[in-house]
Amino acid sequence: MTAFSATSQVTDDQMRRYAKMIYEVAGIEISPAKKQLLSNRIRRRLKETGIADFEQYFKFLSKLPTSHPEWDGFLQEVTTHETYLFRDESNWKWLRGEFLPQLQKDGKGSLKVWSAACSTGDEAYTIACCTADGLRNPAAWKIDILGTDIGIGAVQEAQQAKFGERSMRLVPADLKQKHFNQMGGAHIWEPNSKLRAMTRFRQHNLLDRMPDGPFNLVFLKNVLIYFNADSKRRVIANIQKAMKPGSFLVAGAAEGISDLMDGFERIHPWLYRRT
Repeated sequence: MTAFSATSQVTDDQMRRYAKMIYEVAGIEISPAKKQLLSNRIRRRLKETGIADFEQYFKFLSKLPTSHPEWDGFLQEVTTHETYLFRDESNWKWLRGEFLPQLQKDGKGSLKVWSAACSTGDEAYTIACCTADGLRNPAAWKIDILGTDIGIGAVQEAQQAKFGERSMRLVPADLKQKHFNQMGGAHIWEPNSKLRAMTRFRQHNLLDRMPDGPFNLVFLKNVLIYFNADSKRRVIANIQKAMKPGSFLVAGAAEGISDLMDGFERIHPWLYRRT
């Protein structure tokens, strides 16, 4: 194997080709300013696969179908970001204090939610926790919370639903005790059977149309920051087609989509209603 320095970086040409390939497959835009970050992430795949250098790994990926497990591993490295339950308190105050009470007032009896780009399931289980606590009789409701992610590995972790203390640190103590179980003496928590019954997970690329739906509520947070305007428009169009009229979209406040939201009414910097 060729000697390979742990501090090596992709060349400018390699950076351009990797960025183009990532964009074509996942719609994610990697700027040249992230050359060091991308190099570090690819280096992990070199160690995992035993491939000698950046160029050989690029050729290796280029020949693989995007359904190959190595593509999943690569995209997971490129897109991984920190996630934890009850992130962004304002979202959950709105869900518990406004959305769920209005839903009960309307008396629909069913709730369908999509946690898009769900990563390891923290967001989906936060939605389930709020729903189980916020509905007067959740057992009488038909509740379907779908979590999707481009990474198969992330989806598998979401399905396992094992959360450490760091992921659980913002969960209110009463909800933690009521809706989660601690695994033996370990600092690992798992959702109870009621939350698990509300949730399901599968792999999905946001650039593709969502076959499920229509949804009452969609969460799309901290993912479009990686997309350029054209990819954002394509994702938002797919999201909109999967939403009921009058349904809500919860986005990250820094997603940069406010001027792309035709067909939506902006309620907060992070909240939109489909008109």
